Formats: sequence, C-alpha cells, structure tokens
Amino acid sequence: MKWIKQLDQLKAYQPGKTIDEVKKEFGLDTIFKLASNENPYGHSEKVDELFQNTKFQHMLYPDGAATELREAVAEHFGIEPGNLIFGNGSDEIIQIISNSLIEPGINTVMPVPSFSQYKHNCFLQGGESREIPLINGEHDLNGMLEAIDENTSIVWICNPNNPSGRYIPKDELFEFIAKVPSHVLVVVDQAYHEYVTASDYPDSLSLFNAFDNVILLRTFSKIYGLAGFRVGFGIASKEIIAKMEPVREPFNVNAIGQLAAKAALADQEFVEECKEKNDKEKNRYYEFCEENGLSYYPTEGNFILINVNEDSQSAFDYFLQNGVITRSGAALGFPGWLRITIGKREENDKVFELLKERMKK
Repeated sequence: MKWIKQLDQLKAYQPGKTIDEVKKEFGLDTIFKLASNENPYGHSEKVDELFQNTKFQHMLYPDGAATELREAVAEHFGIEPGNLIFGNGSDEIIQIISNSLIEPGINTVMPVPSFSQYKHNCFLQGGESREIPLINGEHDLNGMLEAIDENTSIVWICNPNNPSGRYIPKDELFEFIAKVPSHVLVVVDQAYHEYVTASDYPDSLSLFNAFDNVILLRTFSKIYGLAGFRVGFGIASKEIIAKMEPVREPFNVNAIGQLAAKAALADQEFVEECKEKNDKEKNRYYEFCEENGLSYYPTEGNFILINVNEDSQSAFDYFLQNGVITRSGAALGFPGWLRITIGKREENDKVFELLKERMKK
C-alpha cells in the first residue's frame, strides 16, 4: 500500500493510563488523575439538568452548522455567528487550519516546548516546522519574528503556554502581531483562557477587533469540564472562517456535545467558581515549592510544571504506584520536571505528601 512517507517518522499519540488501568495494575482503590488538565470540579449542574430533561433523537445526524451553540457563543462574545468555526475539540480546529494552509514548501513558526499538535499536523501536511525554543518557559517573540519569511503561512502562539503555563502580556502580544506580515495567520491558542488571573492578559475580543490575520482557539474541554464531549471553536474574521469551512468535516460536532456546551456556557458562575478554586490551590503549590526548594514556573493554567530534581520517568512511576497520575516532563520537552494538574485540595495534599517522600530518597 502506498502510505505517505511522513508516517514512517510519526508515532500515534499515546494517552496516559486510565484510572481503571492504574487501579488494576497496582491494586489501588483510589486514584487521583492529574495528568490531562481536566477540571477536577466536573461540569455545571446545568449540563446534568439538560440530560434529565432532554429526549435525544440519536438516529438523526447533528446540526452540521451547530446553529444553537453558534448563536449562544456569538452572543456571549458579542460577535457575529459567521465569525465562528466549531470542531471536535480545538484539536480538530488545529487540524483544519493546518489542512487549509500547509503544503510542501510552506513553513510554520511555533514555540517549543508547546502543544505537540502544531508540529504533528504541519509534518503530516509536508510542511516545515520552525521551532523557536522558549526562554524561561516563555515565547521568544523576537526569535519567532526572525523565523518568518515569504513562505511562512502560520505562526502558532499558545497563551497560556502548555506545558510551561507562562503567558504573553497584552502589550507584548499586540506589538508582536503588528509586526507579523499580513499573509501569515497568527493562531492564538487560548485553551486555558478562563483560568487566567493576570490583569495584563489579552482578552479575546481586543485581539479579534485589532487584527484581520488572527484566529483565536477556545475549548469546552478545560474549565467547562466537557472534555469527554469534544467541543472546541475558533474565532476569526468571516473571510478566514469561510476559507476554512470547506475543510471541516460535515457533522463534526456531535449533537449531545453541542447541547452540553450551550448549557455549560450559560453557567458563568460555575466558571468563576472554578477559576477562584484553581487560583487558591495554585498559590498553595507556589508556597509548597518555595518552602521545599523546588523550582517551578508560575502558571496561568490549571496545571503547574515542577522541577523534581531527578529523572522524570522515575518520579512519574513513583507517583503512579502511589495512586497519582501525573505527566512526565520528559515527554513534554522538560526532562527532570513533572506537569501536574492542579486538583482539589485533598488531591494536591497527596501530591505534596509524595513530593516530600521523594525528596527524602
């Protein structure tokens, strides 16, 4: 069979072990999953009410235009429905963008380490990934500008960045985008936008209103607690959206996910509560690390990257054997570090306990 040559150099995405797998492997009753930056507080009660009061017509295809969700999101942001594109998670929006703008001879510019799917999709399309190393966990914006040329089609910005958690302030990001040539699409991935507490973080509407060559990515998988439903969206000019729509698969967002996302969006009180709880626990991580001499990156997400001063995989295995699933930094470009989702108080207490035990060895 005539497989494309790129597949020879790619590996399938390896998700972390599930809670059930870890329970069976180590004979544990309680597992804390702090690996995938899911919302430990679940989702809005409005979503539960939806399932109790809605009779679903499972034999029918979903609304391919996601009309009701589209109108709700447009109203929430004060934009037009035509400024939105929806995907099976923001991962699919990244894929749609890549399929629309990358081919052999074309390059894209991205920070590294950052979200792996930027490079993954560029490679599949036969494009060149120009990877600009982070500086102390932050985007090297000057280095990214220098990497752009006439064959650049996309610049990827992850704000806040995954896995470092660092963010680009509004003035710096605006200055950067203003220098990017108009033929280059700037993708600003804001998956963790709702967790940000920094006062100088750029809001979505200001970016959307200021630039014609920007698309903003958002998701219902993080603070909204709907990772299992796979709903994400992009915000851009109608011209950009119209260009990408033919690439989007029909019926790509399932019917139940559309309804759940609409219900979750309506409960901004829940979102604020989760943001406050995350901020409180985040500061407990800061205090713990400083008291115990552990290096870390201050974060604007619902995760924190900690230098555990040993082999990442060894630390990961130790946590796993003791019922806490984390993410090894070795797999993320930060060997010697662990990325840990900021969980509930009792989950974080367990992390602190294990870190203290590990430091004694």
